Amino acid sequence: MNIVDTLGELVDISSVTGDEDEIASLIEARFRDQLSTIRLGNSVVVGEPSDKPFVALYGHTDTVPEQGNRPHRIEGDRMIGLGTSDMKAGVAVMIHLLSGNAESSDAAGGPVDVVGVFYDKEEGAAADNGLEDVLNGMPWLEDAELSIVLEPTDLRLEMGCNGVINADVVFRGHAAHSARPWLGENAVTKAGRWLADLHEREPESYTVGGREFREVFSVTRAEGGIANNVLPARFVVNLNHRFPPVFDLAEAETRLREVADAADEIVIKDRAPAAGVPAENSMLHHLAAFTRGEVRSKQGWTDVARLSMRGIPAVNYGPGEVAQAHQASESIAVENLTLAYDALSAFLATS
Repeated sequence: MNIVDTLGELVDISSVTGDEDEIASLIEARFRDQLSTIRLGNSVVVGEPSDKPFVALYGHTDTVPEQGNRPHRIEGDRMIGLGTSDMKAGVAVMIHLLSGNAESSDAAGGPVDVVGVFYDKEEGAAADNGLEDVLNGMPWLEDAELSIVLEPTDLRLEMGCNGVINADVVFRGHAAHSARPWLGENAVTKAGRWLADLHEREPESYTVGGREFREVFSVTRAEGGIANNVLPARFVVNLNHRFPPVFDLAEAETRLREVADAADEIVIKDRAPAAGVPAENSMLHHLAAFTRGEVRSKQGWTDVARLSMRGIPAVNYGPGEVAQAHQASESIAVENLTLAYDALSAFLATS
């Protein structure tokens, strides 16, 4: 099976967060007779280090909910379907780099060992992320010379990542008949001035390790009202804060609370730290020589942050297209699979 067929097979398997059993079983079965394979829940670790240095490849197998975008289809030079870019393309590349047949034989017999970590529940709450259990159960992964997270990067090498906080920002009013609004207070329109100011707020730029990160605040969900003729007494928006690695979690939370200080209540629901630019690493420099694209920061959050917290040198590099992530029309250029595979295969074969 070639790498494009592998991606099509992966896309056609439903693996919305929390439902990764089938895709984990497929990966486990594919490698069971070739390499060491360990399954922890719905995560699978393929390969193990020997006396050689080793590189770890990371990819999550889950997707956001379906939007009528399964099964896959190919139109021209693109494959369309749920998870094509985020991040089953990266998982397909991992599979072929690890596999003992076809094109992967050079990488498998190279100067470094290669370990693949396929994990679940990345697209959900940070606290539920399956990678945490893998890292706790296999602490030897911390000894990797370099860890590569194959999230979408448009074939660019991306350093670090922004952190993220999600919070309920709550505005309270007083219910009344919509024909007599002066008898109550509309919680939705009470939030109007704050929403308008947030709409006009510009991203703030910070430079870390020579790379630009941008801090942004975005409303991503809103809920309020119980009927068409009742003034809403409560209005709740989800405020999504993406913050650069100049702030730790406590500082980022303080900044969010300052931005949302017009609200009646702020409830932090989910948070994950940022990751800085990795320290000097000879293997990373070697990887950059093969990727040959622009080196930049990661504006989104990835598990590079989770790895960095444990002192593991980690970067983002993958075939997926950043702008396609979570789109109903999600797709990927088919050639990106081969380009990513070739770059990583050459890197692993000569490291």
